Amino acid sequence: MDIRHYLDSTYLKTAAQAGLTEAENREVVKKVVQEAIDENFRLVMVRPDMAAMAKEMIVAAGSAVTVGTVIDFPQGNNPLESKLAEAEAAISDGADDLDFVLDYEKFKSEGGNAIKKQVLECTRVGLAHGKIVKWIIEVAALNEHEIVQLSALIKNVVLTHFEESDYSRVFVKSSTGFYKTEEGKPNGATLPAIKLMLENAFPLAVKAAGGVRTYDEAVEMISLGVKRIGTSSAKAIAEGEEGSGGY
Repeated sequence: MDIRHYLDSTYLKTAAQAGLTEAENREVVKKVVQEAIDENFRLVMVRPDMAAMAKEMIVAAGSAVTVGTVIDFPQGNNPLESKLAEAEAAISDGADDLDFVLDYEKFKSEGGNAIKKQVLECTRVGLAHGKIVKWIIEVAALNEHEIVQLSALIKNVVLTHFEESDYSRVFVKSSTGFYKTEEGKPNGATLPAIKLMLENAFPLAVKAAGGVRTYDEAVEMISLGVKRIGTSSAKAIAEGEEGSGGY
């Protein structure tokens, strides 16, 4: 099974996080984008300040690879107006997929009504521009009940306010890959979390981000119904090797 069309090849480190200069980090991003073009992955996921460069490279190559970027990353706790402004800028830079970090801390402290407006308004701006919208719920920060609640909340907002033809363009996504867990607990997708998301987000799609390290794990996720897999080791996984990245 060729899983390349399921893979969102991801590089989201800042220069400081990677221990590189800005110029060096930009070169790393270029290599990741070129690899995505060469391997014909579904998408390359980069920070917002790299989206325009990624799009230019892909267009120049005549490639079908799409560009994704993250919005309000990685905490997700900026005001709605900030989220929307960041989304509009990413759209202007040519991003095809907008991966919003949900304000999961506000949800945990204030409940679902506190975040419904951000789900509605951010989804609306993405779909209005023909983009794919993904909502990162950060499963490592949630218990099972909260995963169920958030997956269902996002689904219900979409089903209430958008057309059936839009459903396939909205995803619930597991993780940022940047959440700090204790005692070595996983900070990305796990099978129990993904199963809960699939059961409660349907008919919306699910993206398993982080934690998928091998081809067999990727195939298992796909067999469950996952439509996208986010990984920093896309080529290794596609070729049957074990990913070495932290995402």
